Amino acid sequence: MTSTLDLTAGPSFDGASSRRLLAHLRDIMAGSGSGQERLDKIVTLIAAEMRADVCSCYVMRAGEVLELFATEGLNKTAVHNTRLRVGEGIVGYIAGHARPLALDNAPSHPSFAYRPETGEDPFLSMAGVPVLRGGKVRGVLVIQHKDRRPYVEEEVESLQTIAMVVAELVAQSELVGASEVSTSGDPVLLPARLSGVAMSPGLAMGLAVIHRPQLTIRQLVAEDAEAELERFNAALVTMHSAIDDLLEAATLAGLGEPRDILETYRMFAEDRGWLSRIREAIRAGLTAEAAVQQVQNDTRARMSHLTDPYIRERLQDFEDLTNRLLQHLAGKTSSADGATQPDDMILVARSMGPAELLDYDRSRLRGLLLEEGTPSSHVCIVARALNIPVVQAADALNRIEALDQLIVDGDHGQVFIRPAEDIQMAFADSVALQHRKEQMYAEIRNLPSVTRDGVPISIQLNCGLLIDLPHLQASGAEGIGLYRTEIPFMVRASYPDVKAQTELYSRIMDEAGEKPIVFRTLDVGGDKMLPYMTGGEEENPALGWRAVRIGLDHPSLLRQQLRALLLAAAGRPLSVMFPMIAEVAELAAARRLLDLELKRQAGQGVEPPSRLRVGTMIEVPSLLWQLPALLPKVDFLSVGSNDLMQYLYAADRGNPRTSTRYDALSPGMLCVMRRLVDECSKHKVPLSLCGEMAGRPLDAMALIGAGFRTLSMAPPSVGPVKTMLRSLDVAALRQYMSGLYLGADHSLRDKLKTFARDHGVLI
Repeated sequence: MTSTLDLTAGPSFDGASSRRLLAHLRDIMAGSGSGQERLDKIVTLIAAEMRADVCSCYVMRAGEVLELFATEGLNKTAVHNTRLRVGEGIVGYIAGHARPLALDNAPSHPSFAYRPETGEDPFLSMAGVPVLRGGKVRGVLVIQHKDRRPYVEEEVESLQTIAMVVAELVAQSELVGASEVSTSGDPVLLPARLSGVAMSPGLAMGLAVIHRPQLTIRQLVAEDAEAELERFNAALVTMHSAIDDLLEAATLAGLGEPRDILETYRMFAEDRGWLSRIREAIRAGLTAEAAVQQVQNDTRARMSHLTDPYIRERLQDFEDLTNRLLQHLAGKTSSADGATQPDDMILVARSMGPAELLDYDRSRLRGLLLEEGTPSSHVCIVARALNIPVVQAADALNRIEALDQLIVDGDHGQVFIRPAEDIQMAFADSVALQHRKEQMYAEIRNLPSVTRDGVPISIQLNCGLLIDLPHLQASGAEGIGLYRTEIPFMVRASYPDVKAQTELYSRIMDEAGEKPIVFRTLDVGGDKMLPYMTGGEEENPALGWRAVRIGLDHPSLLRQQLRALLLAAAGRPLSVMFPMIAEVAELAAARRLLDLELKRQAGQGVEPPSRLRVGTMIEVPSLLWQLPALLPKVDFLSVGSNDLMQYLYAADRGNPRTSTRYDALSPGMLCVMRRLVDECSKHKVPLSLCGEMAGRPLDAMALIGAGFRTLSMAPPSVGPVKTMLRSLDVAALRQYMSGLYLGADHSLRDKLKTFARDHGVLI
């Protein structure tokens, strides 16, 4: 029988045994000898102390090949001759999954691969752990026994601890040459360009500052566990105090309201599970620094295989905390050295947390380049609030040296490394043009959103955090067409109660003043699973248990949110929008829950909203054939063009092979838009669009031509879209588009560009 870790049986290997092994390990590391000699001693020590018949260490070579570097118990002639690809055999399986594995019958595992040159056929049981450094697999450490036996937790944890030592040997190039550890073979002195993902708009030029917060851990094994615990607890106190100071710092005043994110960051710093795992590692014999790093290595390896964007983004927060805690253990307060920060600084990092970004001098920081991250990560949200361009591009750290000249193009997702003089001149021209555009946008901010032939268009904002709300006044938008209520739920460790939600919604309404807000009820599930809500894995999460489906299956959750919205609105107008409605019956069920809350509050004497509007998102195509039944039951509709297009064309918008295969400006999509406009007009139901189409000037022009008069978009899009519509003659556009809807084109984009150019429309 093959099993995973069996922690209830097996030969005794307790904490005392682990500490004794670690003490011997410390002697080996302190002694003389090459990296190979030390590794040979380590596998011999493990085999003896753990009473294993075999202990072997495989090291990752170039091309993701695992080479047997040392063994006690297998044929010595196999050393440096036996090689396995990642994923090949049990050793390759461990490397591929970056997780420990313990088997009481290794040959029965589906990944088992026999290599006769090793002479391992007599050995039945096997336990192995990945050798991790920086979240990357550098090798695999395994033990084997002839007899069938389980492995206790202390054995696996001890192997993980020893694997940290092996990782240091690899990192210090004592086992594998530095050229193999680095994946870069490119010259570092030539100009280069990286293509990536635009995550915060804008242009910036400056000198590269490499953000490498990790400290080199010199001592892994502790001599006094209690003393290490005291050091750890003291560092934790100072770190918490420093984060509190960061929260209250006057420099944050210009961010609008960033406390949602930073308070969440402070909450992560008190995570009991994270802290208890570190303390357990210290009690097992590690120094405080080594314990912090081991827990982070394990966390990163486990979470790096997950596809859920929210969970992966939270990993960055934990890495930020790990680095910050290591700094405090070393007696430092920050990884940012003000003395080495140039006046025009482009920060380059693998990943960052929001607090790490704020360690740097904002007056000098011009741009941010990340190897990992998404536009919804906390550091990107804060960067956008600071108007810092951000690009995510792989392999940046291998291509860039400290103080290299960089250009970050946050509009197109490009980074120019050591740009030639002509590129720098072109950049200067682009910056000048951008400044002129921004000046133009500022000049029209308070002018009416009216087309050249007098058609009024309502421009509204999409928001999801309190830090977005200052843009409502700054942009000149007429209101908030979509407030995503799920983001505050996603940055919490537990479901917020009615009181917390009421306070939040009340603050949002206070900030918005007289301008209208449409609150979308909780839209989670799919790729936005809450950390405290488990729905199980789904093969097609975008088509699965999400949004209003969760709310109707757990009516208490939806009722609590509706109750909080009603309490916050008391005496003020309230607009509630339900997402992911696929049939009129679902809207009716959601409306019944709202009516129950209205009745409940009336019985308690709570003042109702001065005006209550109820609407739904048009995202699921099935509603397009139910419009006659739907429209009499709603006060407004809003098109979620991102999901609607995804479902209309059966094209996963998260899949790079399909996300750009179809165009939003196709005849089919625009026919749907025109039909929605016609049906809503017949029933006198207001219609808006709050997807990405609304924020792209050419797409917005097409929507206006199809009949839309309300568009909701991200704050940076307001200026460009308003500039476009004020130069647009709607009558001419409608006449031109009337002959396009029934065409067989893949896309109408080029034809619409031609119209804009011929008619002087500023897109």
